[in-house]
Amino acid sequence: MTVRTALVGAAAVVLSAVPAGPALAAVPAGGGHHEATRAAVRAAVGDGVPGVTATAQDGRGTWSATAGLGNVRTGTPRSADDRYRVGSITKTFVSTVLLQLEAEGKLSLDDTVDKWLPGAVRGHGHDGRRITIRQLLNHTSGIYNYTADETFARTHFLKDGFFRHRYDTLKPEALVEAAMSHKPDFAPGTSWNYSNTNYVLAGMVIERVTGHAYTEEIRRRIIDPLHLKATSLPGTRVTVPHPSRRAYSKLAETTTGPTYDVTDLNPSLASSAGEMISDSADLNRFYTALLRGGLLPPHQLKEMKTTVEIDGVPNSAYGLGLIDHTLSCGVHVWGHDGGIHGSTSSAVTTADGHHALSFNFNADWTGDSGAVIEAEFCGT
Repeated sequence: MTVRTALVGAAAVVLSAVPAGPALAAVPAGGGHHEATRAAVRAAVGDGVPGVTATAQDGRGTWSATAGLGNVRTGTPRSADDRYRVGSITKTFVSTVLLQLEAEGKLSLDDTVDKWLPGAVRGHGHDGRRITIRQLLNHTSGIYNYTADETFARTHFLKDGFFRHRYDTLKPEALVEAAMSHKPDFAPGTSWNYSNTNYVLAGMVIERVTGHAYTEEIRRRIIDPLHLKATSLPGTRVTVPHPSRRAYSKLAETTTGPTYDVTDLNPSLASSAGEMISDSADLNRFYTALLRGGLLPPHQLKEMKTTVEIDGVPNSAYGLGLIDHTLSCGVHVWGHDGGIHGSTSSAVTTADGHHALSFNFNADWTGDSGAVIEAEFCGT
């Protein structure tokens, strides 16, 4: 299951090669039924990912595996406790808050964007009076994706621009303005296209409705009640809290050439579309609680799980910040992917919340996330 965004990183350490024979550590709990996952994690490193950390949780217990390196300069391995940038997994948290606000009667998902953010969505055919909050959350708004803007991408994703601008603070309004300089992808509600702009706007709506930053609402409503000790919304903080390892990127349009350490960056460029930091255990706890009904009333959870087809991604559908993917063995998993500079993550759980998996590659140009998910839920 991969819906990778264009968010791609910072300290200039060149990675020349991934060592052969990566270190592999496992904490067995629940027997040997994760052997296929262990093999898939090892294979990802063999395919060029510097390192992988993965944690699964089911009725038999909690199991973790790591492979490869968290720091290619020092040779430090990945750890099961690593914190990492989770990118667009942030979107599920944002959507959950908006659905909680709907359950409290403070807004309707069928409210227009313009009701809460008058005039914010205007320009080149964009019109917030015709777009609903629901369409933001399921990516049917047609709003242009700001990370696809050529100038933005050159400034923040490619090597020369990144090293000049990695510590810049970007306001949400500026991200939206970049999107408004383009035509919409389609008329609202007529198609589907992944747009990070949708969730920047969603975060702005939370602030307008509550009078608090979306980060504060996520902390109060989700992070604190679930005791997610490793989860944070860094805002403009450029470092990842310890325990953590390094993140690596090509900072190029190709997967060849030198590799750079891109761990440190100002995540305001991702805002409410992807700024969050977490670890695998916290992500499992969050998605388990969500799918078991611990965060939303039944009506809102049903809304979240009401999906539209994802163009070009077979066996997958998008709800409200939540992806439904049918695996080769027929198992449905719900969750989200996340991609940001030097970091590719996935977090999924079964519909009953009884089997969860979260993992991270400390690279943004390679790695088969789908193979790891297939191995855990369909392997033996």
